[in-house]
Amino acid sequence: MSEITTKQETRNTRFSRENVELQYLKVREFTHKIVEPLETEDFVIQPMENTSPAKWHLAHTSWFFETFVLEKYQRGFESLHPQYAYFFNSYYLQTGVPFSRANRGLLSRPTVKEVFEYREYVNEKVVDFIQNCDDKTWEEASKVVEIGINHEQQHQELILTDIKYLLAQNPLLPVYKERETTDSETLGELEWITFEECIVEIGNKGDEFTYDNEHPVHRTFIQNFELADRLITNKEFLEFMNDGGYERSELWLDEGWSKVKSEEWKAPLYWFIRDGLWFNFTLSGARKAALNEPVTHISYYEADAFARWKECRLPTEQEWEYACGEREINGNFVERNTFHPLVLKNSESGLKQMYGDVWEWTQSSYSPYPGYKPLPGALGEYNGKFMANQYVLRGGSCATSNSHIRKTYRNFFHADARWQFSGIRLAK
Repeated sequence: MSEITTKQETRNTRFSRENVELQYLKVREFTHKIVEPLETEDFVIQPMENTSPAKWHLAHTSWFFETFVLEKYQRGFESLHPQYAYFFNSYYLQTGVPFSRANRGLLSRPTVKEVFEYREYVNEKVVDFIQNCDDKTWEEASKVVEIGINHEQQHQELILTDIKYLLAQNPLLPVYKERETTDSETLGELEWITFEECIVEIGNKGDEFTYDNEHPVHRTFIQNFELADRLITNKEFLEFMNDGGYERSELWLDEGWSKVKSEEWKAPLYWFIRDGLWFNFTLSGARKAALNEPVTHISYYEADAFARWKECRLPTEQEWEYACGEREINGNFVERNTFHPLVLKNSESGLKQMYGDVWEWTQSSYSPYPGYKPLPGALGEYNGKFMANQYVLRGGSCATSNSHIRKTYRNFFHADARWQFSGIRLAK
């Protein structure tokens, strides 16, 4: 069997009605599983502009399927409530003017119950569309449904990070989900993996689902570099803190130092002192900082300052992708229900923790690859218009689905973002 035939069969399976419907229902149900531990009051609050109420996430992901699939491809489709398009649009200006992002938490109506009813309405319509639309329509629409499935997985991660930020504002420090924790592993010093200079291909060749920002494949020159074999731990970051890391301006980028002073940063987000010891808030409640866990909720500024303190640097995204090679995607993902980075238990040599646990900051600005073209229409707003003033992160986290991540995946956030599960891997 030729390689071309194999690829075509894989593609036919990927976009078959049965497979897409299965993946659609599986992902939609997992969203409900994520919000299952929440009380009604938890669904509504928006503690800062960068987060959104869980209720809004549930509705927005349904609006996405309604707007980009049902309204475009389903003849005679009628919305359950036309004004939902105003409330639950995020930033797609080509589809209409959205409700103010900063004020999403002010919407007590529609109610949580009504949002779940909206989800069920959209589910019924999407499943009916998948099963009954004509083949020509399905050939085009199946790709959009696939985008919607992956879009919902992104929002599953945001629900967890946003709920964590919300619960952390409460002096009761509520528990989202109980879990057992251990910190018994003893980690040695960082080991360094050497990579020789070469010209490499970066980007995705397109035999799997990808976003437009992962294309096109292009060649780039990489100089000799070394990459740390594992992530930086709480213990190592505490050493930075105890050496005055947050008081030493020479370690910080200018904007980072301004943020340290204006926001009074003294430690990673969710860290606090109790009885003279450092604790951090997790989705399982407050607990003593586990020294050997990967440090998380670190901004780009903090990651960069730590790297300077270690007389190292952060890797570029091209170095990260090249170093990752063809290794299997496995790690601490959301399906493990830990909702927190885990202590490294793998004693094998070589690179470890490349996937899962925490998103790894790179020193690469989020910008288009050579020859990049966004998707046509409103879907082109998905990634392309954010290519300024943000940095790329790689590898996924404990809040990412293992079916959503890949070597070429480019996450991106502003340099001061800390509420995501983001951490540090060093290079030199």
